[in-house]
Amino acid sequence: MSGDSCLPQHHTLSHSTSSAPPLACPKTKTCSYRGAVGLGNKYVRINVGGTLFYTTLQVLTRQDSMLKAMFSGKKEVFTDKDGWILIDRSGKHFGSILCFLRDGTVSLPKGRQAVQELLAEAKYYLAQGLVELCENSLQGNTEQPLCVIPVVTSSKEEERLIQSSTKPVVKLVYNRSNNKYSYTSNSDDNLLKNIELFDRLSLSFNGRVLFIKDVIGDEICCWSFYGQSRKLAEVCCTSIVYATEKKQTKVEFPEARIYEETLNTLLYETMPLPDNSLLEATRRSYTSCGSHSEEEEGPGGAELRERVRRIHIKRYSTYEERPMGH
Repeated sequence: MSGDSCLPQHHTLSHSTSSAPPLACPKTKTCSYRGAVGLGNKYVRINVGGTLFYTTLQVLTRQDSMLKAMFSGKKEVFTDKDGWILIDRSGKHFGSILCFLRDGTVSLPKGRQAVQELLAEAKYYLAQGLVELCENSLQGNTEQPLCVIPVVTSSKEEERLIQSSTKPVVKLVYNRSNNKYSYTSNSDDNLLKNIELFDRLSLSFNGRVLFIKDVIGDEICCWSFYGQSRKLAEVCCTSIVYATEKKQTKVEFPEARIYEETLNTLLYETMPLPDNSLLEATRRSYTSCGSHSEEEEGPGGAELRERVRRIHIKRYSTYEERPMGH
């Protein structure tokens, strides 16, 4: 079946009871691509949700899909006045659909949400191979959070986290409801700055320092620093100031001091043991199977190996012998 088709036209009545001209609507045509399988090199222009694509009938009919049914004559397609074939779908992932039909595989987009969007389009176009590819990716794609911050809800939970941690610990207590008095003008901004600094530090030292949030503590804003399960320092950011007629709570933002104490906690970081294979490789004496003559290494080769070995051992020994907190 072919011919012109258009949405039904409606007439509107004005207050003078005269009929207005019919609303104009774009004309579309239905056409059939029956027998197009043999025209593999013929280019087709497709408008998918306003995004334009050029491809060949050979690509569109290569695999079993809804597109093959459309362009092999089994289903009618709609075209606009310029000859573009209309598909009422989003064109965001249609390029990936065409790549899969052409090559049998496609690089999936990054991010779980983007893969889910492509999966929905693959199901609509009945591209079963692409559906399976997306589903397998989603099953194996368990995205891990970049940084996990525990929020303590009791003193026992806090003590357990600090005692069991093999890393230095930085804890921020912020509880705005603890205040008995009104805040000074800059206190709210400084409280937010402390929280933002905590988030930045947790990202910068992720994996080396355990960061803990405490939202039920007795302080309004207070930093605590721990190393090897004992408290090293504390930075309290609140104080009581006396205004003209009443007391006020002041929240400060000692950024430099907080940075300094955070870096000091790294002195209590558990360092890894020296690599035995590295120490073995830098020894002066070698086994007969792996030894090289000094002539092959050139002048100074043995001294360089000995120097590297001593640096590694000295660095580790210095850390072990260093008094804590200095």
